[in-house]
Amino acid sequence: MLIVDRIFFYFAMDFWKDVLGAPQKIVAPMVDASELAWRILSRKYGAELCYTPMLHSAIFCKDAKYRKEALASCEKDRPLIVQFCGNDPKVLLEAALLAQDHCSAIDINLGCPQAIAKRGHYGAFLQDEWPLLQEIVSTLSKNLKVPVTCKIRRFETIEKTVKYAKMLEASGCKMLTVHGRMREQKGPLTGLADWSYVRAVREAVSIPVISNGNIHCMQDVERCLEETGAVGVMSAEGNLHNPAVFMYQNPPAWEPALEYLNLAEKYPCPLSYVRGHLFKLFHHVLSISENNDIRIRLGAANTMEQFHQIVNELKAIYEPYHSGLMKWDQSMEIDSQNLIMPPWLCQPYIRDTPENYVKKVEERRIENEEKMGSENKRQYEDADGNPISRKKMKKLRRMSRRPEKPTHMTPNERPLCEKCVNPLGSKCEYKLCKKCCKDKCYVDNLNCEGHRILVKKRREMAKFYASQVNKNEIENGVS
Repeated sequence: MLIVDRIFFYFAMDFWKDVLGAPQKIVAPMVDASELAWRILSRKYGAELCYTPMLHSAIFCKDAKYRKEALASCEKDRPLIVQFCGNDPKVLLEAALLAQDHCSAIDINLGCPQAIAKRGHYGAFLQDEWPLLQEIVSTLSKNLKVPVTCKIRRFETIEKTVKYAKMLEASGCKMLTVHGRMREQKGPLTGLADWSYVRAVREAVSIPVISNGNIHCMQDVERCLEETGAVGVMSAEGNLHNPAVFMYQNPPAWEPALEYLNLAEKYPCPLSYVRGHLFKLFHHVLSISENNDIRIRLGAANTMEQFHQIVNELKAIYEPYHSGLMKWDQSMEIDSQNLIMPPWLCQPYIRDTPENYVKKVEERRIENEEKMGSENKRQYEDADGNPISRKKMKKLRRMSRRPEKPTHMTPNERPLCEKCVNPLGSKCEYKLCKKCCKDKCYVDNLNCEGHRILVKKRREMAKFYASQVNKNEIENGVS
């Protein structure tokens, strides 16, 4: 090893050991899920390092409200890594400079495989643009006072994955998280992460490597560390379904749920986050058909009081079984999964294999065709009488209803909001996206028919009804 490489190695390892505290149990950056309240809960249950949710660098720079909510933290929330997505080195640097005083490191998201990342051209959809990534990582590394880290997904081959990792290391990356799945492995086609890619990267680079993927229980943590040689493991879904995954524990779901609700009241977050966490904690219980009504009510709940009520209701139903006062009927689990542990305990949700999913989809398609009969299948034609698909027919109908709307428009060609980087509403009279329009209407007391935001109208109605109430009170007092 060259002297320069050896110095770089010791600096990177010192960062992982001295700054981060040599963490092995790490909670992943999760959009709408790894907010402050959940991070505090996860740390109580054994997490040694947490990431913020993925933050959009351009919005972070321009929107002070977004920035304040994203950087919400406290003394207990350390060490913390702030993660950004984006494709502009200057914008990413501007965002990182605003965040560097609030965290231990800045992470660049190069692993998000979702459709929104494809539209925004960030995450895993940058992994083929190596010159751009070299510029991004080196720009941040040279201009920040905190280290820069990266989170990536693997390529089809180990050789290309290793070359990719070494390129990021040479650009200034001080720690690398390797997800053992490819960009295409998501949703029902997720499948298993391949840890051999993580091990190959770990052996090829001099910086600390974290393994991501397949971490659902503590045994997975130990096995992953042994098989990959990584310095730590990162859990996402495993942590969401069981925040005690790092402690060899499977608590009844109502225990972390009630703790989380108390934390969410102390450290407020959008109610959609709270609802999402409760759905995952009670996933197996809510899959039982007898609890269908509770599942529907949880989906409609929009106050902390309602969330508390639902959690306490589930606790009242299953605590007698948990304490042994009542005997659990195993046949009730059929609607959930073939579980080894009772469904009220926090435990992982294991997806079906991609092969089984594809097989079931094909079987369902054949069954529907047999049921309908191919001869009875409706045929669609265009204006010239040529046969077309149902999807094409629907598109032609939409175009006929709005002939003035452009038929082809790439994301870069769409008109943007005057205040941020989001697309503006096509009918907004203020030329803003819905969020900015809502803020403007609230501050300036306006209505926007295009977005159906009626702040002024509702305030006038409230004043009118208030005056009617006062009028009735005065008349009743006089009489």
